[in-house]
Amino acid sequence: MSVPVIIAIVAVAIVLARLAMRFAGYGTAAGNTIVRCRRGHLFTTLWVPFGSLKAVRLGVWRYQYCPVGKHWSLVRPVKESELTPEQRAQAEAVKDIRLP
Repeated sequence: MSVPVIIAIVAVAIVLARLAMRFAGYGTAAGNTIVRCRRGHLFTTLWVPFGSLKAVRLGVWRYQYCPVGKHWSLVRPVKESELTPEQRAQAEAVKDIRLP
């Protein structure tokens, strides 16, 4: 396969993964996704399907730094329907570093 074909396949896979997350109820506006760490802290992270420079990917989980509790933890996207308006505002107020 040529490089342009591989790039096109990867691009389509990323778009399809983002659409699947969106239809499942996870907020993924412009790559920003609300996540919850194992201790229950909510924050916003840049969530790029199939890739990450700041986290270890473990399926739908990631092992990354929680800027709220200032610790390393497993994080997972949170469905928007599970959040109260206060929780959403709290999560959107705290963003981690802007690397995927």
